[in-house]
Amino acid sequence: MQPKRLLDLTLGSALLALAAPALATAAALRALRRPPGGILAREAVTGLHGRPFTLRTLPVRWLRLDTLSRLPHVVRGEMSLVGPAPLPTGATGADAHWRHLVRPGLTGPAQLRRDSTLPWNEPQLLDQHYVEHHGMGLDATLLLRTPAALLGGAGRRRWPRRRGKRRRR
Repeated sequence: MQPKRLLDLTLGSALLALAAPALATAAALRALRRPPGGILAREAVTGLHGRPFTLRTLPVRWLRLDTLSRLPHVVRGEMSLVGPAPLPTGATGADAHWRHLVRPGLTGPAQLRRDSTLPWNEPQLLDQHYVEHHGMGLDATLLLRTPAALLGGAGRRRWPRRRGKRRRR
C-alpha cells in the first residue's frame, strides 16, 4: 500500500470516528426537517483517472460538517485527504489531464485559500501546482494548515480598513 493511501486510510478513519457523533446529530436534525431529495446532497464528480463517482455530502456548513461528511469517500479510496477540489463532471476544468492524475481531496492549496481575494483562475493554478509537486511533505504541511484556515486563519478574506479620520480615545 502506498504511503499516501495508508495516511488517507488511517487518518481518514480516525477523523471519521471522531466526527461521527456530530455527523449523526446533524443528519438526525436534517432528517426531522424532511428535506426534499433526502438528507445527503448527491453530485457526480470526476475522480482519479477521470472516473466519475457520486459524491454524497451532508449539506451542513456548521463546523464544516459538509466537508467532514465526505470522509467515507476518503476511506473508500474515491478521494484523498489532500488533493485538488472535486469538480462536477462536465464542469470547466474537470477534464484537465493533470486533474486525473490524483484523487480529489478534502483539503488542498486552493481549498485553504478559498475565502481569499484570489483572481478567478488562481485556484485552478494552485491545484495544478499541487498535482505537479505533491508529496508526503507537502501533504503534511497542508494538513497542518487546514485547522487554522477553517477557524479563520491565513487565507481568509479580510475587510478593508476604513479610511478617513481616526477617532481619538
